[in-house]
Amino acid sequence: MGNSVLERYNALKALVVVRKEQFSRLVAFMENETAWLTAPASTKYHLCKEGGLLEHTVNVAETMLKIKAAIAPEITDESCVIVALLHDLGKVGMPGKPQYLLNEQNKSPNQNGNKTQFPYRFNSELTYLSVPVRSIYLALQYISLTEEEVQAIVYHDGQYVEDNRSCATREEPLTLLLQYADSWSGFVVEK
Repeated sequence: MGNSVLERYNALKALVVVRKEQFSRLVAFMENETAWLTAPASTKYHLCKEGGLLEHTVNVAETMLKIKAAIAPEITDESCVIVALLHDLGKVGMPGKPQYLLNEQNKSPNQNGNKTQFPYRFNSELTYLSVPVRSIYLALQYISLTEEEVQAIVYHDGQYVEDNRSCATREEPLTLLLQYADSWSGFVVEK
């Protein structure tokens, strides 16, 4: 992970001013007690590498702010940064129990002389929670969120997830912005 991602991340954090104290406590927890700075964004899809999660959330936040400026300037930068940085927070797992573990098979060639196709695997020692539910669980211990922010985080995968169909046609503008920024980042920026 290059300094440019950290610089971009720090610039985004500075946009949170109204809930700065709560956000600072949350960020301290994320950075010091979880795999936030080192976790991959996925086990086999976009940014499947160390630091991929941070890079992805920075991409989503920057994309979301650009879209917001063009079509929804009434939504605050702060709200966009918070939901973008937190939408995949659940991918860190829990303190001391990261969600994604380095696949031990990837450290040495298998019987065919190849490394495994997927460098990370899911940590089966975690209690199962969907990524958005774990994100909300972790975040609400430190920061208050609006209903719109909760909806955006919980339904950020849009109709790609069957469970999200209950929200179809009832998405708030913040949710739609996050859905599009997440998709754009994952399918275009990070290709």
